Amino acid sequence: MVEAGPGRTDGLDLLALGETMGLVAFNDTGPLALGSLGRLTIGGAESNVAIGAARLGHRSGWIGRVGDDTVGRLVRTTLLAEGVDSQGVTTDTDVPTGLMLREHRTFDRFKVDYYRRGLAGSRLSADHLPADLTARVVHTSGINPALSDSAGSAARALMRRGREAGALVSFDVNFRSALWSAEQARPALGTFVSDADLLFAGADEAELVLGLTAGEASADDLAKGLAELGPSEVVIKLGEQGALSLIDGVVSRLPARKVTCLDPVGAGDAFVAGYLSALLDGGDVNARLDRGVACGAFAVSVHGDWEGAPRRSELAMVGSGDNVLR
Repeated sequence: MVEAGPGRTDGLDLLALGETMGLVAFNDTGPLALGSLGRLTIGGAESNVAIGAARLGHRSGWIGRVGDDTVGRLVRTTLLAEGVDSQGVTTDTDVPTGLMLREHRTFDRFKVDYYRRGLAGSRLSADHLPADLTARVVHTSGINPALSDSAGSAARALMRRGREAGALVSFDVNFRSALWSAEQARPALGTFVSDADLLFAGADEAELVLGLTAGEASADDLAKGLAELGPSEVVIKLGEQGALSLIDGVVSRLPARKVTCLDPVGAGDAFVAGYLSALLDGGDVNARLDRGVACGAFAVSVHGDWEGAPRRSELAMVGSGDNVLR
């Protein structure tokens, strides 16, 4: 038996669609072993973005599918606590919610094992999208077509219906090599890229989509190559080097904020949330990049996928020379 029943998502600033799983994080450095202590939380690229936007004062929502289990209920209650509209969430009573195990394997390397194939998140389909789907921005990523055909169809339907409703369509490449090969991903991701208004990609992901080898093109040229596929705005996330944005043929660049990195997982999602937040506020490209790199700096400074996302009142902290905000 499958319980459905998506509600309304109208009136949102941001509506994101994707898979969210339970996450057991082992923050002590070293391999996972008998007796290792973990912390249970949740994680998912698109819900990370939704939470980040909500913390910045925007009305955000998330569409996804969870199991009728403890982890699924944790996903729902966490989103509710973070102010994310989850009326677009459906429950699958046949299979459980997926799970991630994350090891802090060495001081600066993390390892993630996923238990997700065929589980609730991968069974999301276009049929589960709410009837009333309106938002200023709709956002999804390349994880969905990698999960399953139905999840990919749901992401494509969100993009199509969002555009029909007048929303800006945002897409993050988010290539996951554990889910599919570069050869499998390239043609599928290319079609999503072409349908996006605003595209986010890492340099390696841009190379994958464009069929280039590592280092063959500069970040500026990667952005221009992706723009030729259709998006009117392309953002290349460059990690410790910051990010650049290409709009109307003009490249703008901003370096990353200098902070101590504790956990790089989720930094890209935090950047996207900040960038979209400034866009929703009507900020120009420099304001978008600035808020994106600020949110990314917060994310890497705290353990967890989304836990470090800043409130709007905190944004200036990572740009201040003071270590204590009084």
